[in-house]
Amino acid sequence: MAKSVNKVILIGRLGKDPELKYTASGTPFCRFSMATDDVWNDKTSGERQEKTEWHNVVVWDRLAEICNQYLTKGRLVYIEGSLQTREWDDQEGNKRRTTEIRARDMVMLGSAPEGAGGQRRAASAESAGASTVSSSSTSTSTITDDDIPF
Repeated sequence: MAKSVNKVILIGRLGKDPELKYTASGTPFCRFSMATDDVWNDKTSGERQEKTEWHNVVVWDRLAEICNQYLTKGRLVYIEGSLQTREWDDQEGNKRRTTEIRARDMVMLGSAPEGAGGQRRAASAESAGASTVSSSSTSTSTITDDDIPF
């Protein structure tokens, strides 16, 4: 049995279009925010309550390029990966820390959102149902802190 597990599974909507960048060594990565909703009925008032949680997602290698090409703001997506915490010094010399989801698998759910334009819209229309993309089918290069440009 495993002594530890670091696994995250999310289904939600993109808060903005992915941003594709490259490390100094040429490794592609992209970032996007993703919203998940929790809905429940309040026990005392019986009223419906809703809370939105925002997640920062980072994707590497070929899967990053695919996310950049096919995903758009508002798109419903399944993400599977792990939690990753990074630390750095900001411009004023303060220690900063963030925890994000390092995606390893992505499934596009539903159809592209209305109003998505350009090439992204045309590309996502090809996936009428769910399309699965996994980083395990991409190269297995090791990413170090030196590869992250910030």
